[in-house]
Amino acid sequence: MGSRPELQFLFCKNKVVCRGQGAVFVEATADFTVSDFEKAPRYVTEWRRFLALEVADVLQAAPPLVVQLTWLSDGAAALGFGFSHCICDGIGSVEFLNLFAQLATGRRNGSSADFKPKPVWQRHLLDKTPFTFRQPTQLLHPEFNRVTDHCKFMSRFTPDKLTPTSVTFDEWRLNELKHSINPTSQLSLLCTTFEVLSAYIWKSWATALDFPPQQNLKLLFSVDIRHRVKPSLPTGFYGNGIVLGCAQTTARNLTEKGLAYATELIKEAKNRVDNNYVKEVVESVSLNGASCVPDPVGVLVLSQWSRLGLEMVDFGMGRPVHLAPVCTDRYCILLPVDDHSRSVKVMLAVPTIAVDKYLDLLSDV
Repeated sequence: MGSRPELQFLFCKNKVVCRGQGAVFVEATADFTVSDFEKAPRYVTEWRRFLALEVADVLQAAPPLVVQLTWLSDGAAALGFGFSHCICDGIGSVEFLNLFAQLATGRRNGSSADFKPKPVWQRHLLDKTPFTFRQPTQLLHPEFNRVTDHCKFMSRFTPDKLTPTSVTFDEWRLNELKHSINPTSQLSLLCTTFEVLSAYIWKSWATALDFPPQQNLKLLFSVDIRHRVKPSLPTGFYGNGIVLGCAQTTARNLTEKGLAYATELIKEAKNRVDNNYVKEVVESVSLNGASCVPDPVGVLVLSQWSRLGLEMVDFGMGRPVHLAPVCTDRYCILLPVDDHSRSVKVMLAVPTIAVDKYLDLLSDV
């Protein structure tokens, strides 16, 4: 399990302040079994107990890392991790977890005494100073632009109004999604599983929630920039190396146009993230600081954990059987499926009044 993803940009002037408090390790027991994690939790915070401390910004003196080992009633165990995004992104967290597991099990060079990892921090590589400073064009970065709220958007997503959902897309269903775009089009051949599945989720979510036709909607998703900047970041860079891609359209267009339309929007949003794009984001955040955060109105945030390698981390008890966020809320998480490397589990909390329609739409492939 992992901590709740936060809407944060970490290309900023802040520094990690080391206060000597160290990491926090908690051991606990719970009346759960492994099979309880096969489906979605009953409510948004049901699994919150698997990470006892809230991991906030390390600058507020919260620990940069919290680890909780919870023994389950059937003899299995749940490992909960909470990271500060001031330290690393998803890719960086997996780098750390693999090293942590190797240290814990003594698998590195045959002895824990020989364990001498060489992490690549080099945060300065993403500082604005090497760049030619200029006023960034906000229109190029719709993730920062505010949109008009036509439907009291955020009032729909209070925890008491949400029902967690968990839907698994097997490989054959993902292939069907690609073919449903248009078997003869170039897009069906060129689009990735992430692009078409994200488009399908976004479109189904918007349709189920029945937004006003004129409501502007955005899909925000993290884009790894390690090989999109020039020069590329060093191999093993574990700091925060992401920016947010942003696909945007109206509720009418998203719900009424075909799946290919939404897929194209997401593909274009990914392709926009190049070296100049990253520079503009760095400059925007450097200029505006903490105020430079995405407006949540009309936003669905999607985070891909299914290709990070979390399912391969082994602390000596075998590879994980289930992976999930400790809070299933309005952020959509794509997760790996045990023993099915090409399948994807989708976890998202949907307003309760729309959950049945949302699940029906997701099953209609």
